[in-house]
Amino acid sequence: MDNWIIAGLGNPGSQYQHTRHNVGFWLLDQLAADAGVSFKTDSRYQGELVQYTTPEAKIWLLKPLTFMNRSGQSVAALANFYKIPPQNLLVIHDELDLPAGTVRLKKGGGHGGHNGLRDIIAQNGGQKDFLRCRIGIGHPGNSKQVADYVLSKPSADDRQQIMHSIDDALRVLPDVLNNQIDKAMNWLHSQ
Repeated sequence: MDNWIIAGLGNPGSQYQHTRHNVGFWLLDQLAADAGVSFKTDSRYQGELVQYTTPEAKIWLLKPLTFMNRSGQSVAALANFYKIPPQNLLVIHDELDLPAGTVRLKKGGGHGGHNGLRDIIAQNGGQKDFLRCRIGIGHPGNSKQVADYVLSKPSADDRQQIMHSIDDALRVLPDVLNNQIDKAMNWLHSQ
């Protein structure tokens, strides 16, 4: 049975709870609720953490509390302590380049301008060979508006679309944990 970290990216604090940048937290909250487990703050890993076991894997769900730009500090601390290799790390994050309601899996690659991914790569010694679950949030249309856009709440329609994409991501999670990444990608990318 493999050990996995599923890290959902976001910012701590009630002012950020419902913002687009926090869709990684939204997915982990849903996953924890479905599994019947609750997060606890763990200062060793600078995040909210819960561990549970499925038929596929032993899983640590991690919500870094370091703010988005320092997500890698929390992820690296947990991965290093439990000796979990990058290929058993799944990072859930918001994706400007996908419309709301779209979710994609990606293995490896750069940070694409996402500061949370940038810090995870930096704190992992440049290692990029981890899985990303990209939850589409849409783009404001102007790069100067991106910071305000990701830190604002989506419209009711966009939120509904994002929650639908989270459901899609959760549907393929057992395949991901069984190392059937291609099967998960094929299903998600045909939606």
